[in-house]
Amino acid sequence: MLFSSLVFLFAFLPAVLLGYYGILRGMRRAQNGFLLLASLLFYAWGEPWFVLVMMGSILANCGFGLWVHTRRLYHRSVRAPVVAAAACNLGLLFVFKYLAFVLQNLNFLGFGFPVPELGLPIGISFFTFQALSYVLDVATGRAEVQRSPFRLGLYISFFPQLIAGPIVKYATVARALSDRRENWGDFSSGCCRFVVGLGKKVLLANQLAVVTDAAWNTLPSGLSVSMAWLGAACYTLQIYYDFSGYSDMAIGLGRMFGFHFDENFRHPYASVSVTEFWRRWHISLSQWFRDYVYIPLGGNRAGREKLLRNLFVVWLLTGIWHGANWTFLLWGLLYFVLLCLEKFFGLGRGWPSGIGWLYTILMVNFAWVLFRADNLPAAGRYLAAMFGAGGAGGNALFYLQENAVVLTLALLFSLPLADRLSETVEPWLWKNAPHVLPMWGAAYGICLALILLAATSLLVKGTYNPFIYFNF
Repeated sequence: MLFSSLVFLFAFLPAVLLGYYGILRGMRRAQNGFLLLASLLFYAWGEPWFVLVMMGSILANCGFGLWVHTRRLYHRSVRAPVVAAAACNLGLLFVFKYLAFVLQNLNFLGFGFPVPELGLPIGISFFTFQALSYVLDVATGRAEVQRSPFRLGLYISFFPQLIAGPIVKYATVARALSDRRENWGDFSSGCCRFVVGLGKKVLLANQLAVVTDAAWNTLPSGLSVSMAWLGAACYTLQIYYDFSGYSDMAIGLGRMFGFHFDENFRHPYASVSVTEFWRRWHISLSQWFRDYVYIPLGGNRAGREKLLRNLFVVWLLTGIWHGANWTFLLWGLLYFVLLCLEKFFGLGRGWPSGIGWLYTILMVNFAWVLFRADNLPAAGRYLAAMFGAGGAGGNALFYLQENAVVLTLALLFSLPLADRLSETVEPWLWKNAPHVLPMWGAAYGICLALILLAATSLLVKGTYNPFIYFNF
């Protein structure tokens, strides 16, 4: 089920809110059980049998957590349960996401393995990483064991962040599972955040996708330089609004039910270095690899050679995490090279911020071409077309004129201009014209209402709608 679907907006979400705040108000255990059932229904909506995979993961990791806790209680090594938990979680991820890819590549080398046709459970990378992080945090003492499989199940399967993150650490929401305090301020801010995310997805990302798809569909017959650059720029903006829009909706939904998730994006396209970009983009994934891979390997404290190794491992795994395709592997290694150039050789150090921004956005743009491509040859052809080795197809001027408003808004909102305006205007109003503040709030409310209305009208028309990161 999609957040940006009519059935979610006007059936599922209202029913869950009615049950949670109406029928079960004040009954915490019943509310948690209700949210767990709603989350499993949400996940089972498209492919019902995959919910069994989810439930198996919940029960297995509940057992691993108790095993780790028992070992710690008696001051014994937790190596065995941690290795078992890693093998189980990563093995599940490997079977569904990477097994077919590995067998296909082995067959290319001359083997004759049968390749199973397994569907990919939506969001398996996200909920697997969350489940594994719970066991690892219990093992290191960063989180208390959860004895209730129902509460742990709610943490792993909670529908706002189940499909595409942000990846929530158990310690972040452990107390909220039993002792959260819902209030009108959180609920209203959550609604606002959800509508902003919906607007990002439906009004910007979905419209940018039209130009992106047109460029990639033109590639086989010869893509002009202008259309290639326009398509790449639109995909760069599309994936940001698609993914950050989902994260906004997830954070907003969490607040509606009293949960507070960490931010996942902080205007990454305002970065002036690739290093800064990855501090602002998909923050929860970067922090996961930092806490559970980079630091355990020694981080930056083990000398230059080991630091290089640690960075290589992290970015190799980051590429692999995104999908079973050589394009994702090369995408991860490209960022490894760029980050090493900045870290070890000072690339970009001392540059004017404008030059640093231009360099960063170009590198990110080229990397997104790799990310979008179905295979390496297609990525190579597209990059070549950007530098004149394509053709004359695509009609870039037409798409530019047709989408000028969307492109302008997407460019403006990708930068922290609105945040800075709000930070400047609101303190000034409080000091000099407090009577205007209600009008300022009313204007914001009207804008949100218009966003919701416009997004709903486009959804009724049945336009392009899937989330990119649902594939991971």
